[in-house]
Amino acid sequence: MITLRNVSKTYPIKGGHKDGARGHVKVVEALKNANLHVPQGSIHGVIGLSGAGKSTLIRCVNLLERPTSGSVTVDGQEMTRLSSAALNQARHRIGMIFQHFNLLTTRNVYDNIALPLELMGMKRAAIRERVMPLLELTGLTDKISQYPAQLSGGQKQRVAIARALASEPRVLLCDEATSALDPQTTGSILELLRDINQKLGLTILLITHEMEVVKSICHRVSLISDGELVEEADVGDFFTAPGTQLGREFLNDFLQLEPPKGLVERLEAEPGEHTHPVVRLAFSGDAVSTPLISRLARDCEVDVSILQAKVESIQERTLGLMIAELLGPAEKTRQAIDFLESHDLHVEVLGHVQRDD
Repeated sequence: MITLRNVSKTYPIKGGHKDGARGHVKVVEALKNANLHVPQGSIHGVIGLSGAGKSTLIRCVNLLERPTSGSVTVDGQEMTRLSSAALNQARHRIGMIFQHFNLLTTRNVYDNIALPLELMGMKRAAIRERVMPLLELTGLTDKISQYPAQLSGGQKQRVAIARALASEPRVLLCDEATSALDPQTTGSILELLRDINQKLGLTILLITHEMEVVKSICHRVSLISDGELVEEADVGDFFTAPGTQLGREFLNDFLQLEPPKGLVERLEAEPGEHTHPVVRLAFSGDAVSTPLISRLARDCEVDVSILQAKVESIQERTLGLMIAELLGPAEKTRQAIDFLESHDLHVEVLGHVQRDD
């Protein structure tokens, strides 16, 4: 449904000067050869820090930002090759919602939702037939005559969602759509987006810096850093075993699962004659409910000191995380790590600490 191939976007540096040797104006690379595919009917999240290129990427999908190079295909159309008139038509099939709602303060809820249909030249009766079901879908029937100043943040975002759906798009782009909302309201908006995805079969691409958003509704997630898409995975796999250091940092910040500071200061990168490993373990599926730690202690003859542990529900998957010290002779702790890996646990050795004995 959405495919980006080798998409790059550069901007001239404000006040930048030409490179004397080549005569080129200096630029900043906001996107670097980005490749992304979002299948029809899926919810795909793009997560990254501020300034990583998230907003540039999503705005390239509907050509609010025109890529410097590469191709963008949405619903079978190569967007960069369309004429201005054809591009305007294509954008009717791509809804978009923003962090700050962008509602017209002088129009009530009904009229804000009806606006894109008015601009398309639809007749009043046809507009009403389109708007009324959207009010029901988004839970705004009792707010039909109210103005934005009378609405909460969550209600404003619901109006923005209904307006984005008014033109019956195939794709919905969400640009930090929950960043201005409190956690409870964020949850209700995410539930609405999930409901829309399921009822309408709408393809959703959202950008966020919030792991909770990814955890709650996304099927797949991409990680962007310095304009590059550096990692992509199913959400369950990303939360179980992110493949990059930045991914692990996002996950650790979200889960708040780090070894105690005093232990971190003692960690050594390489094992020594009198050290033992500190490991981070990720359990999923059947491994969550299997007594692997007690079996580990019994079969491998090591003691396990659990420093932190947490169980998370990631959509339909259960994820268990643990940080532990494996106490015993080096040969036994190596066997213990092999045992854990043989049972499909993700094992990350954080370092080694000196034994007390």
